[in-house]
Amino acid sequence: MSISANIASGYETLIAEHVTDHVALVTMNRPATANALNSAMGLELIDYFEATAMQANDVRCIILTGAGKAFCAGGDFKERSGMSDAAWRDQHLIFERMARAILACPVSVIAAVNGAAFGGGCEIAACCDFIYASSTARFALTETSLGIIPGAGGTQTIARAVGERRAKELILGAEPFGAVDAASWGLVNRVVAPEELREAAIGQAKRIAANAPLAIRQAKQAISRGLQMSLGDGLAFEIEAYHRLIPTADRREGVLAFNARRSPHFEGR
Repeated sequence: MSISANIASGYETLIAEHVTDHVALVTMNRPATANALNSAMGLELIDYFEATAMQANDVRCIILTGAGKAFCAGGDFKERSGMSDAAWRDQHLIFERMARAILACPVSVIAAVNGAAFGGGCEIAACCDFIYASSTARFALTETSLGIIPGAGGTQTIARAVGERRAKELILGAEPFGAVDAASWGLVNRVVAPEELREAAIGQAKRIAANAPLAIRQAKQAISRGLQMSLGDGLAFEIEAYHRLIPTADRREGVLAFNARRSPHFEGR
């Protein structure tokens, strides 16, 4: 599959579209299977997120959601039925690269979890920068009940979101949990009524997209990488990220707009 930054490109398992200026909505689109993650979807998510990282375009925030009543029900076990060990490993390499592509995307990514986010679906949501969820959404890390463990980042992203002890409870127990609990534990940022989810996510995406895109990228990188460092190293990394913004046109525009009491016009340069 060729890499293309054109979000209007046709996908078999995704719908990628602009919903407003600088905001893209990416919908996992296999509703008949509760958007179960198959090889094709994994490859298309890689294509989209790696293309966004590699090529400049006007997308400043991405919302990731699911078609129909589910976000993503996890791995497609019908596709996996009868797979050899070697074929299973080969497919899982796709899912590993998919998780890294979402995590490494320099553009902000919001998960809008509209329904079931089980197994790999929960891991996909946790790879995003933060999560808005429908009040009817359900989450689960069910892998240990199937003889495997989370392998798309879940043991790491979930533990960082909810803490070690809660992550062990959720992953070792493989028990589903609701959006309200997910929010109280720190996995979900905001819970809204199902009919309000899309607009809530778009509203926050528009707010992010209105800010300086280079600053957003540097701030995202400083937070994500800094949390893997000691406090001293994280502070040093933050200052390096800060200094990269001083010579930018957006930094100058932000100050001019503030002093002129007008909205800034950021161009990402």
